[in-house]
Amino acid sequence: MKLSQFKFKLPPESVALYPHSIVREYTNDDGTKGSFRITRRDESRLMVLHRTTGEIELYKKDDKGQPIKGEYLDFRNVIDYFDDGDVFILNDTKVFPARLYGTKEKTDAKIEVFVLRELNEETHLWDVLVEPARKIRIGNKLFFDEVGTMVAEVYDNTTSRGRSLRFLYDCPHDQFKRDLFALGEAPLPEYVLNGRPEDPDMKGMHVHSHATKEDLEDFQTLFARNEGAVTVPATGLHFSRELLKRMEIKGINTAFITLHCGLGNFSPIEVEDLTKHKMDSEQMFVNKEACDMVNTAKKEGHHICAVGTSVAKATETAVGTDGFLKEYDGWTSKFIFPPYEFGLADTMIANFYHPESTLLMSTAAFGGYENVMACYALALKHGYKFGCYGDSLLIVD
Repeated sequence: MKLSQFKFKLPPESVALYPHSIVREYTNDDGTKGSFRITRRDESRLMVLHRTTGEIELYKKDDKGQPIKGEYLDFRNVIDYFDDGDVFILNDTKVFPARLYGTKEKTDAKIEVFVLRELNEETHLWDVLVEPARKIRIGNKLFFDEVGTMVAEVYDNTTSRGRSLRFLYDCPHDQFKRDLFALGEAPLPEYVLNGRPEDPDMKGMHVHSHATKEDLEDFQTLFARNEGAVTVPATGLHFSRELLKRMEIKGINTAFITLHCGLGNFSPIEVEDLTKHKMDSEQMFVNKEACDMVNTAKKEGHHICAVGTSVAKATETAVGTDGFLKEYDGWTSKFIFPPYEFGLADTMIANFYHPESTLLMSTAAFGGYENVMACYALALKHGYKFGCYGDSLLIVD
């Protein structure tokens, strides 16, 4: 397929800049009023696509099974499409606060350092991206706190924006990481930071606002446990503790795999012919426990649901020719786009993604190009939200 087939107009107001929430208002003793926001992960909207027939569901149904116009499905309704013994595969990667702000030595120029991964634990050597890259050269020192204790030296150039940084911080590794991450922010996508109200302190930077302290919690799934991601597996954000408990009560099982989501998900595709696009590699792990749970359910004829495009990528990397999940410890650069025949999952949940994104392409590969693009047209028409904090699409047979 061609890149241009995934192009559509996405109005700025259709992009979610915050997680789904409700606002509570209150009145103080002196008569002044205030408000606060409560995040409701599982109350975002849900659309359902039946990929075999092309039927699309937007609304809840009455006792006679008729759609109730105006009462949209929400994510809590997802379990209505599953039964005892079915399995949800979830990505338990944990996002670390990868975006740092500091200054360059001598000039005090403001810089952003986006930490990608640790290259050497003993020397505190890290692979990073820097902005503005033209000002950051080998040998420069960068300062990340006011007292000058967290200092890094540019060790090497890797790409146009990429650098290797060696942090000059003499302490045990665990303490170093705690202190480093204490200075970092949640690595929200640039489209979120640039869509929020502009922060005067960010003048001259390529993003217009800081992530908030709340984002450190909001930009993390409830089941995150294996640190290594620089962006969240967004579909997992819809799961609340209450929903996970309801799934358990209904007998729906949860299997966990790990794929450390990288920035390649946001890299623009620069070729029209999708077969020529190369994905960045991401580290992933599939353990025996997950394999046993998934394969047993599949043998017994239960549904296997891939929660998010990262799970779809991981499971399609680790599935065998026999259709069963295999243990895996390594890296994947798999790029899934139509036409593609999935070997493991028979259902999938995804967010609504940006035009021309690899995430949209993966969704279209699972649900069928025409079907998924019809869902996107309806999502725009009915006010669904797009992006990492946006609404979701369940694809079933």
